[in-house]
Amino acid sequence: MSPHRKLPLIEIGFHLFISGGSEEVGAVREVAPAGRPEIVVDIENGGEWVVPLKAVESVVEQKVILAPERLEPELREAIRHAHEAELPPALEGMQDQR
Repeated sequence: MSPHRKLPLIEIGFHLFISGGSEEVGAVREVAPAGRPEIVVDIENGGEWVVPLKAVESVVEQKVILAPERLEPELREAIRHAHEAELPPALEGMQDQR
């Protein structure tokens, strides 16, 4: 990757994906805070994380695609757990019957 590679515009609210993945794992919350080359993202069930722009592989159709090998191990772990708290579609909307 060239250190001077130009990325397309990233905006707050863009969806976050991992390269090769099909499920959204979060969303962009801040872009270049205080002029730093990074974005702040909210990972589903994992909170807010700072991601260096060098970890952004591409930006396509309001989707930010991250290269997992360029992410901190702790962030990769948070992404692995992004959908754990979700109910299967068959159980959505059902109340606990205890």
